[in-house]
Amino acid sequence: MNICVVALGKIGLPLAVQFAVKGHTVVGADVDAKVVELVNAATAPFPGEHDLDVRLKETVGAGLLSATTDTAAAVAASDAVVVVVPLFVDAQGAPDFGWMDSATKAIAAGLRPGTLVSYETTLPVGTTRTRWAPMLAEGSGLTPGVDFHLVFSPERVLTGRVFADLRRYPKLIGGIDEASARRGAEFYEAVLDFDDREDLPRANGVWDLGTAEASELAKLAETTYRDVNIGLANQFARFADKNGIDVTKVIEACNSQPYSHIHQPGIAVGGHCIPVYPRMYLWNDPEATVVRSAREANAAMPGYAVDLLAAAYGDLDGAGVLVLGAAYRGGVKETAFSGVFGVVDALKARGAVPFVSDPMYTADELTAHGLVPHAGQTVTAAILQADHAEYRELAAADLPDVRVLVDGRRTTDPVNWPGVRRVVIGG
Repeated sequence: MNICVVALGKIGLPLAVQFAVKGHTVVGADVDAKVVELVNAATAPFPGEHDLDVRLKETVGAGLLSATTDTAAAVAASDAVVVVVPLFVDAQGAPDFGWMDSATKAIAAGLRPGTLVSYETTLPVGTTRTRWAPMLAEGSGLTPGVDFHLVFSPERVLTGRVFADLRRYPKLIGGIDEASARRGAEFYEAVLDFDDREDLPRANGVWDLGTAEASELAKLAETTYRDVNIGLANQFARFADKNGIDVTKVIEACNSQPYSHIHQPGIAVGGHCIPVYPRMYLWNDPEATVVRSAREANAAMPGYAVDLLAAAYGDLDGAGVLVLGAAYRGGVKETAFSGVFGVVDALKARGAVPFVSDPMYTADELTAHGLVPHAGQTVTAAILQADHAEYRELAAADLPDVRVLVDGRRTTDPVNWPGVRRVVIGG
């Protein structure tokens, strides 16, 4: 097949590479000319994705993968189009369709009869049928479900391990009609590999959920579940703190039977997915009080971590405090909805002077994010915000003036912190 992948970000580019690895001819379309230039030079435009560098060089070198800024032309030469353009939401969860509208209009301009269009970007329920189908029809003059096929198939991968996750999890699809669903299933069966391990029952292959709406809801539901679960764990942790209980032992005990799957508490929930999609779900379902409460509970955790620091340290006014980690999670160079911003704001509200360090970021990069990099300034307290592997070996000797450490991820080894009061969330 000839395939077009629209948007070569941290999900789109690995997808394009995966399709090319399977022997298909893939053109990636992106509005960023620099990204296009790097991809055509077989250079990954971002770090941290396992095996991407090697596979990118192989597929570009074999002539199976190229990139362009001309989306319409790439679509016109393709049998299938996969759309992974970012969708942003505001604090209330209202979607900003600007980038996706522009991409969809460009796709419509190149769309030809018989083409499959698959949206993988997470969407509010109903968007594929009520927004994209009419827009594609208007721009192309073609009839959805008659002249071209249209499905929603959510990405379900984690950055850093995209290729492994593509093999491990079922590929969900939902079409605007049965013919679209069949075409979508045939496509994904031809471009993906699936594990057949015995410990992954029913984890193989493509699952047709019946409608585009069901597939849209599945993505929102699985991510919202995680946010609600973490919110519950954070509530348990805060109660445990008040009552001198180690919540990790409680959670381990609860999860020893098969009906309990409590997640771990922590200082923040970040990234493009977990803190975002529950708000998108609430936009669809404003009466979902459980979802709303969990989102509020998780959003309050950076401030709670600073409260723990103040309780252990005393008055923070004028104190230099080092925030360890700008990334939203360990091993990933990404600050989307990172807890670092909430922690820094809460520290400033108490009069502290926050500095930030992160092994994945340069001082200039931290400054560009509005953060003050730590460059030898005296700090007498620290808050661990991201669980980078480097912090497992961090010790009191590395921060000789620090007398209180709040480990928001339970990453540090308490043995390494003699003489320092080390505080964790949840006892």
